[in-house]
Amino acid sequence: MRALLSVYDKTGIVELARALHERGGELVSSGGTATVVAGAGIPVVDVADFTGFPAMLGHRVVTLHPKVHGGILADRSDPEHQVDLATYDIGLIDLVVGNLYPFRSNPSIELIDIGGPTLVRAAAKNHEHVTVLVDPADYAVVLDELTVSGTTSAGTRRRLARKAFAHTAAYDAAIVGWFDQQLQFETAAEEADIDPLPPTIHLALERAQDLRYGENPHQQGARYRVTGTHTWWDDVQQHSGLALSYLNLFDADAAWRLVHDLGERPAVAIVKHANPCGVSLHEDLATAYAQAFACDPRSAFGGIVALNRPVDDATVAAIEAAAQADVIIAPGYGPGVVERLVAKRKNTRLLTATPPSVPALSLRPLSDGFLVQQGHSFATPPSEWRVVTVRQPTASEMLDAELAWRLCSYVISNAIVLVKDGTAWGIGAGQQNRVESGVLAASKADGRAAGGACASDAFYPFRDGVDAAADAGATVVIQPGGSVRDAETIAAADERGICMIFTGERQFRH
Repeated sequence: MRALLSVYDKTGIVELARALHERGGELVSSGGTATVVAGAGIPVVDVADFTGFPAMLGHRVVTLHPKVHGGILADRSDPEHQVDLATYDIGLIDLVVGNLYPFRSNPSIELIDIGGPTLVRAAAKNHEHVTVLVDPADYAVVLDELTVSGTTSAGTRRRLARKAFAHTAAYDAAIVGWFDQQLQFETAAEEADIDPLPPTIHLALERAQDLRYGENPHQQGARYRVTGTHTWWDDVQQHSGLALSYLNLFDADAAWRLVHDLGERPAVAIVKHANPCGVSLHEDLATAYAQAFACDPRSAFGGIVALNRPVDDATVAAIEAAAQADVIIAPGYGPGVVERLVAKRKNTRLLTATPPSVPALSLRPLSDGFLVQQGHSFATPPSEWRVVTVRQPTASEMLDAELAWRLCSYVISNAIVLVKDGTAWGIGAGQQNRVESGVLAASKADGRAAGGACASDAFYPFRDGVDAAADAGATVVIQPGGSVRDAETIAAADERGICMIFTGERQFRH
């Protein structure tokens, strides 16, 4: 048996090389891998001696040689291949061990590996005869099979070949992503228009976390991440409770992003079925929690609670006095807090997390494809909003309007949000018309938003929405504007003596 070793990640390579040598295998290698193997006192043939050609072009060309790839790609059942092997004195290679440079962590032209992927792909293509290893975790499996039967099974070779092609696909995807970044940077430097959506998108995902189940218990679910990356979800620490399900992650992700998009004040967001059902800002975290819960206690049962401050004893007391939550996610917990919560809410998943990341692109599955758009953002700052009514907003009304508008962007359309003094008292979501969302929001607020702000994620097509906001007690309405009936809605606001702000942008969420 002849094995070619060429790895960047040298975990376990000495042990593997020694085991192969002890089984009578001939080892061929070059560069850093050969140095490590030889340094361990294990005989190894340099690729230059195997091919008769030295490494050249600054080590860009090492293994790209017919004696290497002929030995890997030969179909041992094909007589013509046997003739070629004999004619050109090419020796067979039975095992290829290779993994690639960590391009994502340090992208550059010199880390675009050519010989490595070619070796791996060649071995994977010819998996009927050749074993390929790209993951040190598989070394022991192959050694065990070699010990028992002197060869690897067809099933193992096929599985490892699939893993090898996944390895090179992820590597190429990382390179394409790097080129996209470079092209956008160069375009920006030239002050030309930038297309934020690349002509092609190349995704390579690896399973990072098995979940309790999918959306329903009969569906299997898992969390995936881009291969070779590390996400904030990978740093989440679960202190208690049942294993996380698909919807736990989906809703916790929404709650965590929302609570980190509410500014610097202590904040609490409660999310149920991807929709906020309670949000509050207050200098006292316990008060923020109590007010967020009070917005819609019925919906908050079994919801996701996200806090942007460590949970303290006073906040625990407020949580204990409220309904059961499925998940609590926070940046930390005070001394004894986790133990106290476990004693009271043993099934609640308690999570510690770092701040969330903001993806540049949003991808959503479509039948036989994907919908792609830029990630969530606010295009127009408050300084560019327009007050279009006679009445101007007070300072407190403006703060409520800003919170209502920001929160509105996280609510499934049609969305109406009523806010007073930093707390969302009424949230109407997911209705087919804006009026019924307003009715829901007003019903939940039950007068508590009087003197506050009403936000609509899209323009009011008729004055009835403005009248509903005024009837709910709102004294300022914030909306995108842009309807052919804007003049009618402005007139309605003036008639009702309330202020209206146009943001100039829509914030639909589906």
